[in-house]
Amino acid sequence: MTPSRPAPLSVLDLAPIRAGGTVGDALRETLQLARTVEDLGYHRFWLAEHHNIPGIASAATAVLIGQVAAVTERMRVGSGGVMLPNHAPMVVAEQFGTLAALYPGRIDLGLGRAPGADVNTAYALRRAQDNGQSFPTDLQELRAFLAPAQPGQRITAIPGAGSDLQILLLGSSTFSAQLAAQEGLGFAFAAHFAPQLMLDAFELYRARFRPSEMFPEPYAMVGAYVVVADTDEEARRLFTSTQQKHTWLIRGNPRPTAPPLDDIDAFWSPMERASIDSQLREAVVGSPETVRAGLESLLERTGADEVIVATDAYDFDARLRSYRLLADAWGPPRTPEPAAATAGARDGAQ
Repeated sequence: MTPSRPAPLSVLDLAPIRAGGTVGDALRETLQLARTVEDLGYHRFWLAEHHNIPGIASAATAVLIGQVAAVTERMRVGSGGVMLPNHAPMVVAEQFGTLAALYPGRIDLGLGRAPGADVNTAYALRRAQDNGQSFPTDLQELRAFLAPAQPGQRITAIPGAGSDLQILLLGSSTFSAQLAAQEGLGFAFAAHFAPQLMLDAFELYRARFRPSEMFPEPYAMVGAYVVVADTDEEARRLFTSTQQKHTWLIRGNPRPTAPPLDDIDAFWSPMERASIDSQLREAVVGSPETVRAGLESLLERTGADEVIVATDAYDFDARLRSYRLLADAWGPPRTPEPAAATAGARDGAQ
């Protein structure tokens, strides 16, 4: 008998745009990927909000979540995440309240406090910016709009009030870990691009967690880049597309996903390699056996309840195959622990 997965597998997708491809291609591939991974037993499918980046098509995150939910049936769909500083909390409540009404019991609201954009783009999105300082206040306001409406309430989010949403905070530092613990929310750590404080964040989240109706127990997710191919060598070659994308970002010249390289060292400088290797050190790349062992190590070190993986291979068929090989290597899905069950906005503060 094949052993079950040690933790649920989920997908983080940015609707990557390939060099030579179009936004339409990227969005259609995201929908096809969502259908495929649902059939493979993945637990969630999350879209990330980024702006003014040539290689990412998931900027209108709530719109794309609705499209993904419409072409799938069982899998949870949500944001990984919505960058709250870019939006009025009431607008987020209305958008995700609409999604929750259309797809009850399936919508997640993952929230981040970074703008997901450069300074000028952040200003264009919401004019005034405060480097995320208002995030705790905005979170309370958003949860109030999502809570059941009270008699005499002057402003009600319709849709939104009383929505059945699972709320998790995203972070790459200890700030969101501490806030998620304090508010009794789920927590997802972005180890795929900023792993430096990963262990500290998980330790702090569990140590300070206050149970809530939404999450009676802590529920932690860890994000990782994963590329699976038949051999370690081929997987490492496919991963050079991601390495190139991150290198172009630190060069201040972001570009779409490029074809893989046979010799990545001819592309970057030793200093760039050291920087990217540090950013991507938790990436799990290789054959099915190598990747399973790598993810098991990541789970053992973090104690995470769930792994959310991102694969940005240039060739779409290679992306699909990577997710298939991972699902086969990881084993059949199991049901997540009850701590992750939705209790929706009933826990929100009014």
